[in-house]
Amino acid sequence: MADTKDLENTILLELKGGTVTIELLPDVAPLHCARMKELARSGAYDNVAFHRVIAGFMAQTGDVANGNMENNFNLRSAGTGGSDMPNVPAEFSKLPHARGTIGAARSANPDSANSQFFINFKDNDFLNGQYTVYGRVTSGMEHVDAIQLGEPPANPDRMISMKVAADA
Repeated sequence: MADTKDLENTILLELKGGTVTIELLPDVAPLHCARMKELARSGAYDNVAFHRVIAGFMAQTGDVANGNMENNFNLRSAGTGGSDMPNVPAEFSKLPHARGTIGAARSANPDSANSQFFINFKDNDFLNGQYTVYGRVTSGMEHVDAIQLGEPPANPDRMISMKVAADA
């Protein structure tokens, strides 16, 4: 069970269905956790589309450069960008890509993660040791399960807002 007292490492993600609570794992992947908190605090994740959502696999979002649905949004370019900050090096661990875990999306280069991330719909063990796990959903997974499917979805869902619980 998540330590609900650690509000600095708890993320509140608002989706159309309700709040998803994410426990960040700074002991496992401190650089990835710090990046998510920095982007959340700046409001960069607000209104960003879920641009790649595959049934039985995962929901991907976090393209703050091209995925903001309120700022010159083009669905074809969503998923091709990151943030204006440098990439984050891989922080691989023994943690499995279990249902509800947060993984760092990246290109073929393991050190190319930036702002994009995905939430696993099920246990995806084939990703273990290849993508950084840096958080897990502790409540609200039913809202993640309801995200519009597609690569890209015809009518994508968005992160309405993302906040660090310590600031909420």
